[in-house]
Amino acid sequence: MLRNAVMDPIGAATTWEWQPYPNSWVEIDGLRMPSVPGGSHWGGGLWMSTRDHARFGLLIYGGGRWGDHQLLPESWVAEMRRPCAVNPQYGLLCWLNTGRALFKSAPESSYAARGAGSNLIWIDPEHDLVAGVRWIDAASVDGFLKLVIESVDR
Repeated sequence: MLRNAVMDPIGAATTWEWQPYPNSWVEIDGLRMPSVPGGSHWGGGLWMSTRDHARFGLLIYGGGRWGDHQLLPESWVAEMRRPCAVNPQYGLLCWLNTGRALFKSAPESSYAARGAGSNLIWIDPEHDLVAGVRWIDAASVDGFLKLVIESVDR
C-alpha cells in the first residue's frame, strides 16, 4: 500500500523497505504478522535513502500533493503540524519548533521528522526549504540549520 500510494508516485528508489523488529511479531486470528514499530532504529522501521527522505519531506511540505496528484489528505498533513495536548513541541509524527524551543536558529514555523542517529527531515516554509540530513551529531543540528538559512538569506 505505501509503495503504490506514496513511494512510487514520489519517485522513491526501489530499495527502500520496512523491517519489523525481531520481537514485534504478534498473532491475530491465527495469522502471524509484524506490528508497526516506530522509526528505523535498533533494527526495525522504515529504511530509505536521504534522497527518499527529502522527497517525502517535499510531499509533506506540499500539503500531501505531488505534481497533479493529492497523495495524502491535506487535512492529515495539516494535523501533523498541530501541537498535541501533551507536548507543544510534537504534532502528528512531526516535531514542531513551537517557541523556537527545538531549533533556536530556525523559524518557529519550521518542523521536522526526526529519527535515530539524528536523521532529520526538516521543513521550513518561511524559507521554502526542505532538507534531508543523516547521521548528524544531535548537538550540531541547530548550527547546521543556521548555516543553511544564512546561505539562502544572502
